[in-house]
Amino acid sequence: MSIHFSYYKEAQSKIIQYRFFVFLVGFYLLTSYGLSILPVFFKYNGPCLGYRKPNQPYRWLSYKQVSDRAEYLGSCLLHKGYGPSTDHFIGIFAQNRPEWIISELACYTYSMVAVPLYDTLGADAIIYIVNKANISAVICDTPQKASLLIDNVKKGLTPGLKLIILMDPFEDDLKERGEKNGVEILLLFDAEVWPPRPEDLSIICFTSGTTGQSKNITVVYSCGAKVGFFQGDIRLLPDDMKTLKPTVFPSVPRLLNRIYDKVHNEAKTPLKKFLLNLAVSCKFSEVKKGIIRRDSFWDKLIFGKIQDSLGGRVSLMVTGAAPISSPVLMFLRAAIGCPVFEAYGQTECSAGCTFTLPGDWTSGHVGVPLACNHVKLEDVPDMNYFSVNSEGEICIKGINVFQGYLKDPEKTKEVLDEDGWLHTGDIGRWLPNGTLKIIDRKKNIFKLAQGEYIAPEKIENIYIRSSPVLQVFVHGDSLRSSLVGVVVPDPEVLPSFVAKLGVKGSLEELCKNQVINKAILEDLQKIGRESGLKSFEQVKSILLHPDPFSIENGLLTPTLKAKRGELAKYFQTQINSLYENIQE
Repeated sequence: MSIHFSYYKEAQSKIIQYRFFVFLVGFYLLTSYGLSILPVFFKYNGPCLGYRKPNQPYRWLSYKQVSDRAEYLGSCLLHKGYGPSTDHFIGIFAQNRPEWIISELACYTYSMVAVPLYDTLGADAIIYIVNKANISAVICDTPQKASLLIDNVKKGLTPGLKLIILMDPFEDDLKERGEKNGVEILLLFDAEVWPPRPEDLSIICFTSGTTGQSKNITVVYSCGAKVGFFQGDIRLLPDDMKTLKPTVFPSVPRLLNRIYDKVHNEAKTPLKKFLLNLAVSCKFSEVKKGIIRRDSFWDKLIFGKIQDSLGGRVSLMVTGAAPISSPVLMFLRAAIGCPVFEAYGQTECSAGCTFTLPGDWTSGHVGVPLACNHVKLEDVPDMNYFSVNSEGEICIKGINVFQGYLKDPEKTKEVLDEDGWLHTGDIGRWLPNGTLKIIDRKKNIFKLAQGEYIAPEKIENIYIRSSPVLQVFVHGDSLRSSLVGVVVPDPEVLPSFVAKLGVKGSLEELCKNQVINKAILEDLQKIGRESGLKSFEQVKSILLHPDPFSIENGLLTPTLKAKRGELAKYFQTQINSLYENIQE
């Protein structure tokens, strides 16, 4: 199993997409270790995990290599005195890379518990998690992170840490520093046997020989499905996609929205807009009939470039983590030429609890409950949602629901009731066809001074559809009667948007221009009205900010969700100024 700390919301699971395949195989194997060995049987030891260095092709580790390396690393941990325990866990402190999965599977193989750590959480959070989970061994990627961990031990902040295993090479002085502070430093390579190469023979299969002698089929390690990791820089993701040429593409709406916006912004003339809309309409009419292809007239004329930008081979796309709008989902199903599914869930239910069905290409819902869990709606009287009206807070119960937050019974009671139902904090509605629609958010809501409830995430998901808007943060509190917002303009779209206003300048200069501010505010309010927002749900004033919210500046979680508390602190001075300019 793997432990994730919701004390810091940003500590979301790096293995959500990996675990999600549990649901796709119907939970035939009920443990993560069982899941990890499935590919060995079904993929004949083919390519499993891929990595890439700048300007080089992807290199692959086979399922057999991954399984063996996980076993070798797990054996090393056993030899060092670590094993199945509910008191001492193994930390993984690294970026997404093959060794991350190998380290995780090493823990699963020997029933150890893995705890992901992220440098984006900050130094205090790392110390908190290491102590909270009694982490005595950490597998990390870089010497810099190992040095940080040793410093914490030296200062007496994490006295229980005794072993660090490094994925990358390190200098002898690091090992000496560790020894002086009672921490053993090992290289991951030293704990493993060198695995076979992709071109090495894996298995020989003899056919049944219906027309004579049996034919012997030689299968090498490079055959089968595989998982490629990006270089770690989101700006290089398009290049990684073109190089990797993925067939299965799990994504988040934020990235898909950018694809949608970029395509529509490039259709600048009335003729191009007409052809794009016609192409989407024609292709989607085929999708509704069950025809999904990439060789139509419209693919050759328009959509081929979009498909090539994703590598040209995507055959399955899954979106989750946040709502995706109906126009974007319709566009993707037409343009990409593959089934596009929407999923819903959270880390506390092992990532997923509902999934859209093949053949149901309607939008505006997140599908039906998975076979592994039940879903019910519970009354939320304060927000006027009642289950008799098929509306309420989404609650989940099943074998995929977590057992509770580690050593935090109070927080566990807040979300997990006595009957085992997980209270998600999301508001849903059952549609007539049995699918679930997410309509509101119970968590993060607040009251305005006049007593009206506000769900800021709902408003932000509407405002993000404004073409010049890259990111938006809606703020309010019980002492104010109105909302304000912080908007990060899209640098690729803003120039064409402001050209209509006769304004030019750098991004910083444009963000300070009140004419542009007013135009974007009016566009947000227009989209809000069209989407059914009430007047008190509309922002009355906005700040244009040139720098995006990011993981690096501490304003986004590793799953790209807004850290609302940090955003409010970061922009507190500007927010106060916005309210001063409003006649409340």
